[in-house]
Amino acid sequence: MSIFACQNLTKRYGKLTALDNIDLELESGRIVGLLGPNGSGKTTLIKLANRLLQPTSGSILIDGKAPGVATKKSIAYLPDKEYLPDWMNTRQLMHFYGDFYDDFDPRRASVMLSSLDIPSDMVLKKMSKGTREKVQLILTMSRRAKVYLLDEPIAGVDPAARDYILRTIIQNYEENSLVLISTHLIADVESVLDEAVFLKQGHIVLHKPADEIRTETGKSVDEYFREVFRC
Repeated sequence: MSIFACQNLTKRYGKLTALDNIDLELESGRIVGLLGPNGSGKTTLIKLANRLLQPTSGSILIDGKAPGVATKKSIAYLPDKEYLPDWMNTRQLMHFYGDFYDDFDPRRASVMLSSLDIPSDMVLKKMSKGTREKVQLILTMSRRAKVYLLDEPIAGVDPAARDYILRTIIQNYEENSLVLISTHLIADVESVLDEAVFLKQGHIVLHKPADEIRTETGKSVDEYFREVFRC
C-alpha cells in the first residue's frame, strides 16, 4: 500500500482551482521532488497532507489514514515560513519538540546543532536567517517519522546553506520513510531525488523515477523541467 495516496483530489479557493482532480501514489523509502513553479499547487498539496486545509473533493491518505491527529504522529513537516517561537533558545526548542513528538531524537538534534557551533543558550531571533532555517530543518529531521514533508527547504538561502540542508536530509531521514521535497530549484535537489512529480497549474503532468526521465529524454531533470515549463 502506498504511504501517500491522492485520488481525484481537488482544492479550490473560491473560483481559483489550486489542485484539479489529481491522482498520486508515493511509496516509502523514496526521496521525491514535488516540482513546479510558484502557484502550481505544491504548498496546497502539502498543507492538505497536514490537514491545514480540507479538500474540496476527492481524498488524500497518509499511511492509509485521512490526515488528522493520527497522521500528525507520523508526519514531520517543515513549512515554507519560519514558525518557531523566536524567543526560545536551542535548548528550549529541543524540549519543545520533545514534548510534542514521541519520535523526536534529541541526541540526533544535538549532534547536528553542535556541528553548526550554535550555543544551547542562543535565542532564535539573534540568529541569521540562514541559521534559523537550518535549526528548523534540524528539528524536523530529528524526528523518526514515516513521512517528511519539506516545503521549499532551500529557498532563500545561499548555495553553501543549500548544500548543508541537502546533506542533512540525506544523512538523517529514516530509510523506510518517504521524503517529499517541494521546490522550484530543481538543479539544487536533482542529485538526491529518486522520483520527480511535475505540477503545473494544479495538474500532475509527469511522475517518473529521476533516472527514467534522464534516460528517456537525454536531459537532466532540471533541463526537462525547463522545457516542460517554458513560457
